Amino acid sequence: MVFNLPIYSPEEELHDPLFIEKQVQVFVKRDDKIHPFISGNKWRKLKYNLSYAHQLGKTDLVTFGGAWSNHILATAAAAAQFGFNSIGIIRGEEVNNPVLQMAQLFGMDLHFIDRQPYKDKALYFQENFDGSTHYFIDEGGRSTLAVKGCKEIISELTQTYSHILVAAGTGTTAAGLAVGIESQKLATNLLVIPVLKNADFILEDVKELGAPIDKINLLTEYHFGGYAKTKKELNDFIKDFVAKSGILIEPTYTGKLVYGMFDLIHKDYYPKGSRILFIHTGGLTGLLGHLDKMDFD
Repeated sequence: MVFNLPIYSPEEELHDPLFIEKQVQVFVKRDDKIHPFISGNKWRKLKYNLSYAHQLGKTDLVTFGGAWSNHILATAAAAAQFGFNSIGIIRGEEVNNPVLQMAQLFGMDLHFIDRQPYKDKALYFQENFDGSTHYFIDEGGRSTLAVKGCKEIISELTQTYSHILVAAGTGTTAAGLAVGIESQKLATNLLVIPVLKNADFILEDVKELGAPIDKINLLTEYHFGGYAKTKKELNDFIKDFVAKSGILIEPTYTGKLVYGMFDLIHKDYYPKGSRILFIHTGGLTGLLGHLDKMDFD
């Protein structure tokens, strides 16, 4: 079986008076257009895992995430499309929301577990599933196979960039970009914006995944309070950006990324003449968990 989706992820230039004033060009890699549910880095992280699971003769994918996890939904959709069963291990008390309901529509069996056993996911998998038929996929898809998929973003680029920006949760996408930049011997600076508080550990996680960190600049001041947390300033920025650009972003990942990119432009972080690219990593269904916090008055 061929585990592939048609990749439509163009590089689109954005236009804003700020870019003219600061003499920079800004582009976005539209990985959000790859698939409505297996979008962005979710597909890239799953692609080689699906192939390896099939090669091993596995029939059931077991993965982990929170109640609003885009990775959970993407795994459910990918499993349905490519002939696997899927099981989602959800952190915390049992809840019901649109993201989990869509995962169930794709046939995923949901198991809610306490936060303590959730901490050691590999052990939980080992103790509760048959390794001969079940295939373990870590939270967010984190693995060296996922790095291999994310590396392909760099080989798809049609032009070179002085700076590439990406949001980071597990650091897997950043690791793939770093490997791709190194393999092509590019002079590109990789700016990584963690969406978690106190996220200096991400550099170590990137190293553990076998990626170089010498070209990574970790910018830790744009988390807005931590994972999945937001503030009025960020929400207002997102509403303004979406209305002006027509590109949907959300508060958990891409909103913080784009906010950080604009803030750095305001502060003259980039030299004049810079060509900047940010990676739109998809995951837009996560926006559903934040709409009640948006002020549309």
